[in-house]
Amino acid sequence: MTTATKTDQCFNGLFSSFHEEAARRQPAELTALRDAAFKQFCATGFPSVREEEWRFTNVAPVERLSFELAKPAAGEISPDQVSLAGVRGLDSHEIVFVNGHFSAELSNLQKLPQGVIVCSLAEILREGGNKTVSAELGRQTGFDKSAFQALNLAFVSDGAFVHIPKGVVLADPLEILYLSTGGDQPTVSFPRNLIVVEEQGQLTVLENYEGVNAGNTYLTNAVTEIVVRAHANVDYYRLQCEDPGAFHFGSLQVQQEEQSNFRSHAITLGASLSRNDLGLTLVGENCEGTLNGLYMIGQKQLADTHTRIDHAVPNCLSHELYKGILKDDARGVFNGYILVRPDAQKTDAKQTNKCLLLSPTAQINTNPQLEIYADDVKCTHGATIGQLDENSIFYLRSRGIEEHDARCLLTYAFANDIIRRIKIEPLRNQLEDIVLVAQDVKAKPSTLEVK
Repeated sequence: MTTATKTDQCFNGLFSSFHEEAARRQPAELTALRDAAFKQFCATGFPSVREEEWRFTNVAPVERLSFELAKPAAGEISPDQVSLAGVRGLDSHEIVFVNGHFSAELSNLQKLPQGVIVCSLAEILREGGNKTVSAELGRQTGFDKSAFQALNLAFVSDGAFVHIPKGVVLADPLEILYLSTGGDQPTVSFPRNLIVVEEQGQLTVLENYEGVNAGNTYLTNAVTEIVVRAHANVDYYRLQCEDPGAFHFGSLQVQQEEQSNFRSHAITLGASLSRNDLGLTLVGENCEGTLNGLYMIGQKQLADTHTRIDHAVPNCLSHELYKGILKDDARGVFNGYILVRPDAQKTDAKQTNKCLLLSPTAQINTNPQLEIYADDVKCTHGATIGQLDENSIFYLRSRGIEEHDARCLLTYAFANDIIRRIKIEPLRNQLEDIVLVAQDVKAKPSTLEVK
């Protein structure tokens, strides 16, 4: 059976019924765009390991399944479950989606400042859209280069639309929480987020994906587009804690205008197979962009991260630090690409990938890349792969720390280089606890007694 036949069986019937219904309640221009995206997906099918961008990540387990569109299930989720799934102790504005569908009763958006829009994308589309959505939706994520982005656009239905007006600072963080319940049959959802921060605006946002019924098989195919206008500041956090039987494909595309600042922290912990594509384009001078990330996986998990930073104009800075912790039979992929265009003089770009292998069967494929067409630049990149330093373990044991705790302390220190950069204190504390639980540590390092 060919890939095309599998694709038809899996999605063609779903798209026919979905497309017909969506066309009645969404703008005509979106209907045409959605139709073109699905035709592109059908023409190319899922990516294969013969493609350079996917040669270490085999999506055959996804192709073999027949999915149903995930249905609204807000009634199956209690407010207590939302509290447990979200970041505990975080005082935030919160918009909640269950199986990709907005839940007004589970969301908390009553205290938004005047002029700030945080709402369901489906609601905007039902009302005929607005100028910002019409101008920006799909502009950064061309469906001709990514099968999963094409599939997301073909089935675009709901997600978060966030608009921060000029000069407005959203003081409290915004949490976009996606909960997936799965079902008796494999299900698929297509979250779509559009975030626009106007000039001199400021936003801290946490995009959180979690499963609430461990063991269910489902696919989350998510796309987020962010526009950072001149002099705006955005802190973006992405937490992926899907169920062990889930598949997750996420794409983030960001455009920065002059003198803006964007900082991203992506944490990958869940799903049996996950892929995270992050693209950052600096189109205005004197921008600063940061991409940080941590992937911590075990068992037979596979986590694939591809980043692309495009320096299109002069006098911009970018910083990138990704770390991976792999144990058991886990496999990781990191591909970091920095492009410096001919006009982008005075570019300062740094990229680092560090991986820690805690077992002899864990694997990582890392490929940092620089492509430079300007001559007055300062660019560095590098990757390191290794195990825990035996000399450091010996030093800690000589101070009375048991070998297990010594190894856990060093692993914690490795991860904490990323975690300490997180400005949201409840999130930082929660991630510290997750790292310690994964290492079977009973207390935080600061409370361990050195004899």
